[in-house]
Amino acid sequence: MHGNRNAASGVLRVRLAGCVLLAAATVLAGCERGSEGGPEEATTGPNGCPAVHARAQAAVGQAEQTDVSWNGPATGPAAASGKTLVYVAQTMTNPGVAGAANGVKEAARVIGWNVRVIDGGGTPAGIQAAMSQAVAVRPSGIVIGGFDPNSTLQQVSRANAAGIPLIGWHAVAAPGPSRRPELFTNVTTRVEDVARISAQWIIGRSGGRAGVVLITDASIPFARNKSELIKKELATCSGVKLLAYENIPIPDASSRTPRVIASLLSRFQDSWTHSVAINDLYFADAAPALRAAGEKGSGPPFNIGAGDGDPSAFQRINSRQYQAATVPEPLSLQGWQIVDEFNRAFSDRPASGYVAPVHITTADNSDGATTWDPSGYREAYRMIWGK
Repeated sequence: MHGNRNAASGVLRVRLAGCVLLAAATVLAGCERGSEGGPEEATTGPNGCPAVHARAQAAVGQAEQTDVSWNGPATGPAAASGKTLVYVAQTMTNPGVAGAANGVKEAARVIGWNVRVIDGGGTPAGIQAAMSQAVAVRPSGIVIGGFDPNSTLQQVSRANAAGIPLIGWHAVAAPGPSRRPELFTNVTTRVEDVARISAQWIIGRSGGRAGVVLITDASIPFARNKSELIKKELATCSGVKLLAYENIPIPDASSRTPRVIASLLSRFQDSWTHSVAINDLYFADAAPALRAAGEKGSGPPFNIGAGDGDPSAFQRINSRQYQAATVPEPLSLQGWQIVDEFNRAFSDRPASGYVAPVHITTADNSDGATTWDPSGYREAYRMIWGK
């Protein structure tokens, strides 16, 4: 099994053998994908896609940097006074939702506003009730924290009619203002960037030769889109084979993931070298099955989460236990950005247009942290607000 071999040489031997078998069988995956990629993606040289691999390494190197200078807004309106925000949370048990809420509360203390959090409890009825309550108290602004505003269209319409600005955190697919539903802006990283860098990490780390398992929740359009983008980027490297594309609904992750992992280990054995999931939580549930099979926590399979970066993911990464990397959201920064965007709305100014760049956290660059919190944003926003 993986724990009894050298990862790099094992991957190379398996992929070389796999390419021969796949070519003989004329399967249009792995090595055969190179037939559509042109000369620069030929399976010659030390890896399966030299040019693609080089680009992936450069992108990953940039994303792994931790001393990136602040590239967000430097100007904006001074702090409005006497404002109250309501943060409607999909569920405060979701680390991403809770982390962004904490960022909002921290920034609100600095700018001098009040914040109330209403927990939707993770159910459609609970979220609708929380939104109704938020609109009823007529706050200065409402945050849609991690749920689809289309599921609360009546409440959204009432807020719009009352002139209460709405700002989303991961509420719609893209960052920036939204017309349908009407949001002043939506704060999130770009799903295209997250998907691309997750796949590039696998291509770069594997030397362009990998057997990959991709895990998604196809019942969520956003998650399904992210996984399709990951799949597309993996396919740019002719030496990467997608072994399995597993659909595990997030609510069923704890019960289904261990069984799926055990089955995948039995089917693919040493040819499974890397995994990528649309959310880190899958690897929390995969760890017991990998451990039971005698796999080393340091891999392979080397696992990367394409989303959130909750504290438990950082703990697995830092201890090298069944997760090697994550593409985390800068949750505290995004909370501060939400407050700044409201301040712009209250001053009849447009949204800032800022989108945080993607970052990759590994044990080598985390410095033992349990969240990704870039530098410079607090000072920048304080200067803008005059605080």
